[in-house]
Amino acid sequence: MKKIFFTLLLFAGLILSFSWKIGPPPTASPYKEKLSDYGFFIGKISGQQPAVDVMPYALNASLFSDYAYKLRFVRLPQNSFIPYNPDSVFQFPVGTAIIKTFYYPLDERNIKKGRRLIETRLLLHEQQGWVSLPYIWDEQQTDAWLELAGGNTTVTWRDEKGLKREFEYLIPNMNQCKGCHERHGAMSPIGPSARQLNGSYHYEQGKENQLSHWSRAQWLKGVPQDFAQLPYQVDYVDATVNLGDRARAYLDINCAHCHNKAGPAQASGLFLEWNTSDSTAFGFYKTPVAAGRGSGNLKFDIVPGKPNESILIYRMESIDPGIMMPELSRSLQHTEGIRLIKDWIKSMKQE
Repeated sequence: MKKIFFTLLLFAGLILSFSWKIGPPPTASPYKEKLSDYGFFIGKISGQQPAVDVMPYALNASLFSDYAYKLRFVRLPQNSFIPYNPDSVFQFPVGTAIIKTFYYPLDERNIKKGRRLIETRLLLHEQQGWVSLPYIWDEQQTDAWLELAGGNTTVTWRDEKGLKREFEYLIPNMNQCKGCHERHGAMSPIGPSARQLNGSYHYEQGKENQLSHWSRAQWLKGVPQDFAQLPYQVDYVDATVNLGDRARAYLDINCAHCHNKAGPAQASGLFLEWNTSDSTAFGFYKTPVAAGRGSGNLKFDIVPGKPNESILIYRMESIDPGIMMPELSRSLQHTEGIRLIKDWIKSMKQE
């Protein structure tokens, strides 16, 4: 009996061994393990010095991400270009890489004291569409490593007033990025558009308008010669600009990537793009759609003259994950942004 038992056991082991050998090997990520593997930068990678085929850029109005600073770059495939489009985000060719590094100065009062790079998010334009990849920087700042599941880290810095700030910084996973970068159900870039790039950048060769620079470099084709007629997004931080224009710029970059007719929040009926002309769609006396406790028992998204009765302010002020807006890339209140939108609502005439 023992002989039969051991014979069966040996036979079963052979079957399991054979099955394991012919089965598929463990799947590995098809993407590069380290940020340095892409060759986006020259020299010490933490210096973020772009290679000759990588273009740095900046936006006129930037998305708030828990007070993080950002370094932005683009690399196009060889012998390709972007067709100029005045109305929406540029359509980048397949093979494009958009690179965005999030960092904090150790002391905002003196940037020479150094900085800490937290994460670099890549948007890669593949044949099947855009893919978002999170790379997390190691403590030694020697490289950033692919972490599809995202992560978190404690961030500490001193702000412009010298106050020590500390909080738990959350790095979204590969799928969460789609929550903001979705258009018509597919991944898409948010920032690079004619309106956002129609501003100066300090290149190594000197200061120049970004649209002009991209045009001269043959990266962007079809740019009108009369730059005075090009669309322009104001910087909502600039207090010299009209209050209403600043508020619309803020809502456009911070909210409209979801709140548009093709975005994840399209069912809400609240569309916060800069050029929305329908006052109800823009939130004025608009009742919420399935907001649940996110409404705070308030009636309308925006009540002219009454910011504290406006759902928009209620959700901007909250840090409750079930209430706050935006839902991602924010753990802190944006004090200056809230003040801006409150001042804008206060300035409106009550009906």
